Amino acid sequence: MDAPPTLHGLGVLVTRPKHQADTLCRLIEDHGGIAIRWPTLVIAAPRDPAPALALFDRLATYDLAIFTSANAVERALPAIRERGGIPDRLDIAAIGQASGRALARHGIDRCLQPGDDFSSEGLLALPRLREVAGQRIAIVCGEDGRELLVETLSARGAWVDRAEVYRRERPTTANIEGLLARWKRGEIGAVTVTSGENLRNLFDMLGVAGQDYLCDTPLIVTSARIRRIATEYGCRRLSLARDAGDDAIVAALLDLTTNSLSPAR
Repeated sequence: MDAPPTLHGLGVLVTRPKHQADTLCRLIEDHGGIAIRWPTLVIAAPRDPAPALALFDRLATYDLAIFTSANAVERALPAIRERGGIPDRLDIAAIGQASGRALARHGIDRCLQPGDDFSSEGLLALPRLREVAGQRIAIVCGEDGRELLVETLSARGAWVDRAEVYRRERPTTANIEGLLARWKRGEIGAVTVTSGENLRNLFDMLGVAGQDYLCDTPLIVTSARIRRIATEYGCRRLSLARDAGDDAIVAALLDLTTNSLSPAR
């Protein structure tokens, strides 16, 4: 019988928000790796929650609600439940698998999702979202998110409102010197990022010296869009996980132990 795959002590920098990193870190360690927690995002309450709460008060008037992230689900569902829960006639959609799993944890399993391209573009390609003229659509999201869903669905004739239920911030305290020392000692063999903002914050936090380390370290990304951003930043050793789920990220990390990555083109 073949031995199970192992990360052979690979040090992996995990940049997920602190409250979302436990499962990925556990899986890395279960597979023989070393998880190095380094959150580059902090999830906080929205600056003004009133507009989102007012939208949830009239949620029954909408035809479709789109949850853009697991954070959107976790922040919105308590308020929605306080107002009677998800209306029976409301269609529900989620961009990523993590969002779908978060909805399932709240007992919502009737969820539209892309088949393989877990992005706004993949969601917009679904038949349900192509013919939306005259429909009312609520997008449950964070502050300052991408405008693609709003712009595209509005162009298709829908009435679109945003319910901003959280905001993303860059951590204000971090031991950069300690992290760079670990990198210099060769203790960081791979980095994982799961959003463009996640990557941008990491790049800014590291400074010039750390950016050089990052560009030369295998980087696991979870979408073609993040891969494009990483390439623009000069990252040369990129690997695309099949989706943003923890299992998919670990599978991509396991590939690093058996396959050398080619420079990004």
